[in-house]
Amino acid sequence: MARGIFGGPRRACAAGMVALSAMTAACTAGQAQPAAEPPPREASPAPRSQKPAGVKPRPGEVRKITGPRPRVISSIPTRRKVVFLTIDDGWEQDPGFVRQVREERIPITAFAMRDAVEAKGTPDPAGGTGRFVGAGKWGYFQELREAGVAVENHTLTHPNLLLLSRDAQREEICGASRLIGKRIGARPALFRPPFGNYNADTLAAAKSCGIRDVLLWTASVQPGGKIAYQVPDKRLRPGDILLLHFRPNLARDFRILIDKIRRRGYELGDLQAYLAAT
Repeated sequence: MARGIFGGPRRACAAGMVALSAMTAACTAGQAQPAAEPPPREASPAPRSQKPAGVKPRPGEVRKITGPRPRVISSIPTRRKVVFLTIDDGWEQDPGFVRQVREERIPITAFAMRDAVEAKGTPDPAGGTGRFVGAGKWGYFQELREAGVAVENHTLTHPNLLLLSRDAQREEICGASRLIGKRIGARPALFRPPFGNYNADTLAAAKSCGIRDVLLWTASVQPGGKIAYQVPDKRLRPGDILLLHFRPNLARDFRILIDKIRRRGYELGDLQAYLAAT
C-alpha cells in the first residue's frame, strides 16, 4: 500500500492528480539558468579533530524503534527537549550558510538531490529569486561535509516515486548513492523520499542500495524561518525532525530558526547519534 508523509493509505482520485500536477509545476517553475559545471575536486574527509556537533543521547534516553530495515522514521522517540535539523535538495548554495554551520557548530543533515546540486533545470521559486543556484555544485557539499554535515540521499531527479516501478526507483536511489559516494567520499545510509511519498517498492529498492533508514519529518520550515507544524497544537515536540530546503535567503532564515528553537528551550541534536541509539 502506498504511503506518504502522514503514513495513511493513498486513494487514487481526480483531486490527487490535480494536487500532484500543482506540486510538479511548483518544482519546475523557472529561475535563472545555472552556471557551467566547475571541474570536480577530490573528495576530502571531515577534519579528524572536529567532533560531530549537537547534543548526544543520554544512556537509556531513547526508546528503540523496531522493525525491518530500512526503518521509516519521522521523529526520534525521546522526552528530552531536543529537535533535529535536516535540509533537502541543494539548489541555493549560500556560502553564509556553510559559515554558520562551521563557526557555530550547528548539527544538520543534508539530503542532496543530483539535479539540484548540479543545477540541472530550475528550482522551486518559494522564497524568491536565488543568488547562489548551483554556485559551488558538489564542491559546496564537500565544504558542508568538512563542516560536519552528513550528506545523505534525496534521489537523482526528485520524482514522485509512487509513479515509478521498483527498478526505476532503484536507479534513482542507487544512482544517487553512487554519485554521493564518488563526490563526497561516503555513501549515504539515510534516504528521504521526494514529497515524503513511498511504498513497498521504495523500501525494497532503498534496502538494495544500502539504505539503513528512510527519514521523514514532523514539521517544515518556510521562508522567513516560519515553522509549519503537522500537529494540531502547532508547537515543537521532543524528538521533532525539521525539514528545511536550500532556498534563497537561507543564511538569514536559518539564523531566525535557530534563535526561535533556542528561545523555546530546545537543544539541537546529533541525528546520527540518536538514530544509532534507537
